[in-house]
Amino acid sequence: MLTKEFDDRNITWYTLEGIEHAWYHVCHVDVENKTVDVLFKFAANQKVVLHRHHADYRTFVVQGELRIYKANGDIKEIRPVGSYVAKQASDEPHTEGGGDQDAIALFSNRGTDGVIYEILDDNLNTLANLGLHDFKALLEAQEPQLETT
Repeated sequence: MLTKEFDDRNITWYTLEGIEHAWYHVCHVDVENKTVDVLFKFAANQKVVLHRHHADYRTFVVQGELRIYKANGDIKEIRPVGSYVAKQASDEPHTEGGGDQDAIALFSNRGTDGVIYEILDDNLNTLANLGLHDFKALLEAQEPQLETT
């Protein structure tokens, strides 16, 4: 299902080495309250790297549909544009990606000052971890965005 495109021309998208088919923009990091808010853009009809969520999170789909896949590649869930979910951290490995158009979703990660995302290989070995302080560093490295009044 194609949806109206979200106007993201004022958002600078960034990539992480080794993670294909996804772009990010860190919106906010609050170390004291242990929250990280990140916009992710997922390429249409592609899957990102296998990973686990080690923090509780909220997701709001802004454009397209967010597809979640089990580790074996089977579709687990489709979240349409406008959907909001609240999920707890989970050891279940999975991938995510866009539907027939790029998906954009806001992820609000909460409650940990440690690992938020554990990046895995196909054998479920840990390749990398991304935590609260990693996102703080990514935010500080981003170009300043336009401010609206």
